[in-house]
Amino acid sequence: VQLVESGGNLAQPGGSLRLSCAASGFTFSKYAMSWARQAPGKGLEWVSGISSGGTYTHYANSVKGRFTISRDNAKNTLYLQMNRLKPEDTAVYVCAKEKGATSTWGTEMSEYDYWGQGTQVTVSS
Repeated sequence: VQLVESGGNLAQPGGSLRLSCAASGFTFSKYAMSWARQAPGKGLEWVSGISSGGTYTHYANSVKGRFTISRDNAKNTLYLQMNRLKPEDTAVYVCAKEKGATSTWGTEMSEYDYWGQGTQVTVSS
């Protein structure tokens, strides 16, 4: 299993970025996926999750209304569209595979069995 994130960059407050997570080594369309982030000096924070077919999504309150998770099962790729970025969004963003088709929405971290290496997002003027 391999999860490779990309798209992280320096962005200005109010700007946008789109992250991607290329998945391989498993049947991507059968598993729920999530994004999480870790800011400097802080613990891991679950950001958003999506069910295997893409029908169901859920967001942390801190990003609701600004971020959109999506997936392309034909391309084995997970996305995170981030709009109206804030300095507090600065973090390393990682994608994670869940053990089942439905997401636990970050409530059961033991349900995540593979993680990517992460991509750095910095929001600063």
